[in-house]
Amino acid sequence: MLQIRCVNNGITKSFAEGSSLLDVYKEFADELKMPYPVVSAKVNNASQGLKFRLYQNRDVEFLDAREGSGHRVYVRSLCFLLYKATQDLYPGSKLFVEHTISRGYYCNFKRRGNEPLTDAVVERLKARMQEIVNLDMPFRRYEATNEEAVRIFAERGFTDKVKLLETSGQIYSDYYTLGDTADYYYGPLVPSASYLSVWGLETYHDGMLLRVPDWNNPLQLAEKVEMPKTYEMFAEKTRWDIIMRLSNAGDVNKAILKGHASELIQVSEALQEKKIVKIAEEIDRRYHRKENPVRLILITGPSSSGKTTFTKRLSIQLLACGLRPLSFSTDDYFVNRVDTPKLPNGDYDFDNIETVDYNLLEDHLIKLMNGERVEVPEYNFVTGKREWNGKKLKLANDTVLIIEGIHALNPQLTRKLPDEVKFKIYISALTSISLDDHNWIPVRDNRLLRRIIRDYNKGAFTAQETIRQWKNVCQAEDQWIFPYQETADVMFNSALNIEFAVLRTHAEIILTSVPKNCPEYAEAHRLLKFIHYFIPVSDKEIPPTSIMREFVGGSSFKY
Repeated sequence: MLQIRCVNNGITKSFAEGSSLLDVYKEFADELKMPYPVVSAKVNNASQGLKFRLYQNRDVEFLDAREGSGHRVYVRSLCFLLYKATQDLYPGSKLFVEHTISRGYYCNFKRRGNEPLTDAVVERLKARMQEIVNLDMPFRRYEATNEEAVRIFAERGFTDKVKLLETSGQIYSDYYTLGDTADYYYGPLVPSASYLSVWGLETYHDGMLLRVPDWNNPLQLAEKVEMPKTYEMFAEKTRWDIIMRLSNAGDVNKAILKGHASELIQVSEALQEKKIVKIAEEIDRRYHRKENPVRLILITGPSSSGKTTFTKRLSIQLLACGLRPLSFSTDDYFVNRVDTPKLPNGDYDFDNIETVDYNLLEDHLIKLMNGERVEVPEYNFVTGKREWNGKKLKLANDTVLIIEGIHALNPQLTRKLPDEVKFKIYISALTSISLDDHNWIPVRDNRLLRRIIRDYNKGAFTAQETIRQWKNVCQAEDQWIFPYQETADVMFNSALNIEFAVLRTHAEIILTSVPKNCPEYAEAHRLLKFIHYFIPVSDKEIPPTSIMREFVGGSSFKY
């Protein structure tokens, strides 16, 4: 008999060898009284599907769709459900699950003959999806040699999956079936279609929006949010993918194997620099207009999006336009530490807008815009106090003021200044490629890997500590950054198509340092698994001015 300890309640019970996680859950269910349906579990801190069978003593933690890995299991299964419906109704069609947007997943659907996507087509797909749910069709997992898996997907015309598996270096691969439809996913699925009770599907721009459960309440749909500017930024990313002939990890790996890594890096950097030049020229144009010239540049973005390096590169291009950028730090306007708001657990909430004395900052901005000289404070991070050391600023005729920070687009910071004098920039690392047509890479994974590497290289935090903090970081972004991103005049994508291949060379050894006996191991294990799909590339070809240098080191900029 096996001894299985349920982490949710700390109770250990005996089970027969080969018992599934579903068997274990049924034994614990009455005692656990989970508030939402269980969709997956962690076994010794590694994510597993509920059909996973146990042959040794293990710790098991059951998860619903509020927890990160549980939510991913649910969404992954939902994508397969949608794909199954497309193949049942429109054989030979292509489905591309591209990225998250509007609190759902944008899907590009191509029918044979390129017939237009209509509301009627989407309604047919929805009806078929619901039929499959009502039938409670099971998801089945199979293990095969990598060669066999490649053959299976080659026969079905899955060139994206063939390229991924051929370059993955794996000996065995898992694949799944739903009825007679086969697909590949890099993580577990729910046991059967009836688990997928909350979802929606609707037309969205020139594709579809697959709507998913709310993170906080999986029994209801996440509220849809219109994001036209973010959609256009993703559309621009797609155009860049076409230029570089890359759309998935297999494409990247094939290009690397052919010796094109250096060229890919150079083209990616050139495309980013071209975008930065365009932004600088637009600022210059607005600066020289007769009425309400732009004098204030506001730059924001979530953690590890590359705001600092972007600001420095933009400053260089502004100088090339004949403008003199002056950086203005919101950090110096922090309230004294004793006045900093606190989180429910008693820790300081440094991401809260109330951490900044925005009234004083705005008063100084207004005076600077009016040509006055202002004495600005300097924040002493050792003492946790704001100090006045005689530092004074005054804007010259050819000077533009740059404010970079997580609250830069928050209207409370500049509410008394007319919008016409502001130029707002939102920057994020929107993952430029997918693993394959049905396996997207979450945008936050790109930034989390960047942050893990930077924190480790600086000696600030271990990978375990960075992962532990990440949930709070994401919650702060949801509250203080994302609500204002659509107010930006321009959006900038800081991700590179070859980025994960470069990050692998840095992240691999750092992630393996996370102990297996801690909760953070689950995330480290998942990140390791997915970066192993990329052939590693040295960072020696990354230029010293690259945004990536902010994270892997070697930047020519001073931070």
